[in-house]
Amino acid sequence: MKWITHWTTALLTLAVISFWGWNDPFVKQTLRLKSFDLVQQYDIPTTSSDIAILEIDEKSIEQYGQWPWKRTVIADIIWKLRESGVGIIVLPVLFSEQDRLGGDMDLAEALVQNGVIIAQTGTSQDTFQIKNAVPRGVAKIGDPLPWLFEWNGMLGPIPLLGDNADGVGVVNTVPEIDGVVRRLPLLMRIGDEVYPSIAMETIRVAVGDPSYQVKTQEGGITAMRVPAYQTIKTDSFGRIWLRFNKEFPTLSASSDDYSSLAGKTVIIGITAEGLSNIVATPKGEMYAHLPAAISLQTILNGDTIVRLPEATFLEWASAIGLALLLILLAAKAPYWLSGIFIVGIPLGVGYGSYYYFINHLQLWDWSWVVIVTTLVGFHAIFNRFTKEFFEKQAIKKQFAGYASPTVVRMLQENPALIKEGMKREISIVFSDLRGFTPLGESFGDDVKGLTKIMNGYMDAITQPILDSDGMVIKYIGDASMHIHNAPNDDPYHPRTAVECGLEMLNAVEKFNEKITSEGRPPIGMGAGINTGLGYLGEMGSTQRHSYDVLGDSVSTAARIESKCKEYGCLLLVGEKTYDETKNNFFYLKVDELAVKGKTVGIRIYTVLNRYCDLDAQKKHELMHQCYTEKKFDKCIKLCNQLFEEFDGQMTKYYEMWIERCEYMKTQDLPEDWNGVFIATTK
Repeated sequence: MKWITHWTTALLTLAVISFWGWNDPFVKQTLRLKSFDLVQQYDIPTTSSDIAILEIDEKSIEQYGQWPWKRTVIADIIWKLRESGVGIIVLPVLFSEQDRLGGDMDLAEALVQNGVIIAQTGTSQDTFQIKNAVPRGVAKIGDPLPWLFEWNGMLGPIPLLGDNADGVGVVNTVPEIDGVVRRLPLLMRIGDEVYPSIAMETIRVAVGDPSYQVKTQEGGITAMRVPAYQTIKTDSFGRIWLRFNKEFPTLSASSDDYSSLAGKTVIIGITAEGLSNIVATPKGEMYAHLPAAISLQTILNGDTIVRLPEATFLEWASAIGLALLLILLAAKAPYWLSGIFIVGIPLGVGYGSYYYFINHLQLWDWSWVVIVTTLVGFHAIFNRFTKEFFEKQAIKKQFAGYASPTVVRMLQENPALIKEGMKREISIVFSDLRGFTPLGESFGDDVKGLTKIMNGYMDAITQPILDSDGMVIKYIGDASMHIHNAPNDDPYHPRTAVECGLEMLNAVEKFNEKITSEGRPPIGMGAGINTGLGYLGEMGSTQRHSYDVLGDSVSTAARIESKCKEYGCLLLVGEKTYDETKNNFFYLKVDELAVKGKTVGIRIYTVLNRYCDLDAQKKHELMHQCYTEKKFDKCIKLCNQLFEEFDGQMTKYYEMWIERCEYMKTQDLPEDWNGVFIATTK
């Protein structure tokens, strides 16, 4: 399952969410509607100058008696409104039964020629079917019927009132799937008969047209109008989105003066406690007559809200595009940048949705984009975090015993240092155990004891490496190899390497104190240091690999270390290391030799841990000068004088040098001989 990576699982999440959203399930549709609600909640309120509400409130009930009123009372209010100079009067009250108190004739007389629209209501029950309903004619281009909202039944006013009213409109609201009213159908149907909403009927009465016009194409209703009025924008089902920023002047029906309503369309609404119907809207609960008022004002203003036919596809495409961007960012970009996008996208699309609503009256579903990008974005980031966490744990496991905590943290934070490798100047240190044979013989068949001792030795020489932020590259039997200045930066790495080598020697001394107290023979260590370019990275096969370093400087360091035993020195350094640290340590030149495989000689030096006799150092330099000048006898004499110098640390070296001089005396050296010793062994 190697193909399952942090980004492929994020893509899988995106695919699942996209499939779910494209099929528009209940939850997705609900979220979309809630996003529209949020935009409307921050809409700029406007007060209508065209429509007012005459409220049948608690004061009106106190004045005229309990509801329902005798219809003569309603008739008186209509006459009073007309005398005050109001325009159309909308009475969204259903008069489906005769007045038991006998006021129907008075109300009918008030309705005649007074521009009054009364109510009828659609029903979902088959029981009522069609009773006294008043349909309207529709001029059709195409067939709108399949697209119109359909009621099972329609209950209208008694014929006396229905026939005398200038208009009869449907007052029902049609909630969305979550019970909230956001859209109202302007025309509805039962069978082949079409019934207008009370808002649409008000427009018809106002302009004096007898019918409506509807244009339909393959995708649904494309245009709807009253012939003498402007075209009204609806969705394909003949519905309009209500813009709930409308506020209306109100007046109690109990008022003595209706003159403030002059010139306005007046909607008579019931607001008395316990009598009014309440509907849920994006801005909270409203009296049932307010959606009708809002729909009428929306039509009058021409600020009908639209949702473009291509909106769903564009939202879907935007969500996928932004989610893919987040997957890419999560894979490569810093966490803070991905976080900015994850936070910024919801804010951006939310503001964009609000901007298009306020300035263009377009509804865009920002919730879909936010949900997709947030889920996918956090999924991608979580997967990357998880991947990096396990990578860091693997790095820690791999390097915990080979590098200091500082270096391990550096590798964890930047794994590319391992995988991609690097080329840089480093100081390489090789070390090798001396005196293993007698130590091994002292244990006989006790392999466990010998193993414990060897592990203790390795622990002892490794600690100085870790303390100096060096990195152990490998253990080779009883030998070790480590580097400085990689992967962490150490501008003084040659000095650090030499200091580390000296500390390793000190650690061996302390280790010897322990094992000799246990009756074991002491051991020694030789170390070689060289500074130069190295190529570092994870190397090996796909089955087995490790962090390693290659380069000519590495092989030179190994060969320098191999000469420690021959020269009788504990710590040898190459020419580059010496040049960088000659002012920091007490050095003696050991030789100028061409290591095996090389034709050019290099100078190697030894650093003494506890000595600084400058006179002896000058005599040592003179000895090397005599050797180069072929003055072998004088060189031997000086070696004999130096036996006791340097606390005897160089005695074996001078013995070896005397042997070399005696040998050179027997050789026929060329005129251009420069004193470079050609190594024939490693």
